[in-house]
Amino acid sequence: MNFTPMKTSHAFQIAVSALALTSLSCGLVARAKDQIPKGFNTPIPQDILTPDKVKTRIGDLNYFDGLPDDQTIERARYQVDLGRGVRAFLNFIPAASMEMMYVGHRDDYGIKSSNQVGLFENLMSSDSLWLTGNTDTVYASTFLDLNNGPIVIEVPPGMGPGTVNDAYFRFIVDMGGPGPDKGKGGKYLIVPESYSGIIPEDYFVAKTPSRINWLILRGFLDQEGKTDTAINNFQEGLNIYPLAEKNAPPAMEFKNFTGKNVNTIHANNYSFYDELNDVIQRESSSVFSPELLGVLAAIGIEKGKSFNPDARMKDILIEAVAIGNATARAITFLPRDPNTFIYEDQTGGWKTGFLGGSYEWLKDKGQGGRFIDARSLYFYLATVNTPAMQLEIPGLGSQYAYTASDADGNYLDGSSTYKLTIPANAPAKDFWSFVVYDPQTRSMLQSKEQPYPSKNNKRNQDMLVNDDGSVDLYFGPKAPEGKKANWIKTIPNKGWFGILRLYGPLDPWFNQTWKLGAIKKMN
Repeated sequence: MNFTPMKTSHAFQIAVSALALTSLSCGLVARAKDQIPKGFNTPIPQDILTPDKVKTRIGDLNYFDGLPDDQTIERARYQVDLGRGVRAFLNFIPAASMEMMYVGHRDDYGIKSSNQVGLFENLMSSDSLWLTGNTDTVYASTFLDLNNGPIVIEVPPGMGPGTVNDAYFRFIVDMGGPGPDKGKGGKYLIVPESYSGIIPEDYFVAKTPSRINWLILRGFLDQEGKTDTAINNFQEGLNIYPLAEKNAPPAMEFKNFTGKNVNTIHANNYSFYDELNDVIQRESSSVFSPELLGVLAAIGIEKGKSFNPDARMKDILIEAVAIGNATARAITFLPRDPNTFIYEDQTGGWKTGFLGGSYEWLKDKGQGGRFIDARSLYFYLATVNTPAMQLEIPGLGSQYAYTASDADGNYLDGSSTYKLTIPANAPAKDFWSFVVYDPQTRSMLQSKEQPYPSKNNKRNQDMLVNDDGSVDLYFGPKAPEGKKANWIKTIPNKGWFGILRLYGPLDPWFNQTWKLGAIKKMN
């Protein structure tokens, strides 16, 4: 819109100039470019006015003196609703992921109460649809429903690391080596934040805001790479029961999860919002911030109300989840933040899931807000949130490095053959492992020949070791001649990515005196 300045006298201009000088001393600056448009009596800053037409990527936005026409209103509302749908997906990946973990346990594994625990007696195989689960530790898994009050968890000595996460995948407490029992075993009491009863002594007490909480424990393989010791430790020493039943606790029931084809992964289509709605209806509103709940309410997900969007909103949400899914995959596999990379020179494309060194993804201890993309990355890729995965605790916990690209920066292709050298003296007190995953499911890559698509220096003691102590790993549709013991099968015309795990990481990992190279494509 073009405006014609009103004619003014020389005296009036001098008066306006004097007024401007006076305004400077008061902090109110009338800038030289400000003019007196039609319909105004004083100079108006141009940056507070809206032109009659604005060109944008969603089309022309048209106004009558700042009043939007019908088409502009519809375009703006569509864009806002679409953005809120995308924001809901990216911000609530942790909640939907935990919900589907809970649903998988409840409906498919048959875990109905906390005294029922699933054990991967023969380790987790690629039959299980779990986000980046591993083939190297014995998982013990169950859910804690605190609807009827606190729950006691008695963990045995000698157990590997364990963690409780709430319904939004927030950290509640560690157990085992990284926990307050320091690997000696002990009694934990998981208490709802709203609980007003007496809390007994002699417990490690942890409070949680949510009703549903996930307990995941790990046991290590013995020196022969077998699961027997860990399984016996859980079956003989793990007890879980309501505090109200401590005098007559229910008997423990253990179920073997190995080989069960169960999905625990959230949807990447419209069903995501249904999964999320189930969380909002079950959990207290205090679990989430009013700001986040407001985003959900704007797209029709609100506690105590049915989620039944009209045709327009449903179409928008179908598009929003598609954009959100694309965004999550871009953030995960090709992040733009250089701090995501473990090495400053980005060698091998090796990345960390804990950007900023915070299990809460806080930037500068919260002064810079939260690494929103990093949180989305982590929970799109993985489960279990614990400080033990990101704190520098030599000899305790675990550390991770993942990549989806080769030395040339290209995506890893299951049709080709690759080589990765694990340098000698890998900095892991317990052991190291490398697992191959499917980029579609972010679960283990499936093949008939290798239900466990991994190599582990404790379990796979037949691997060939080079003269300098390094180990070469090979990936491809077929094993290179004489290298089958060091080979992980990939699938032609499918992508893949890999994760190196260090259990009991040592100083050379943290100070980077021991460094991974790139995965190299072979001729």
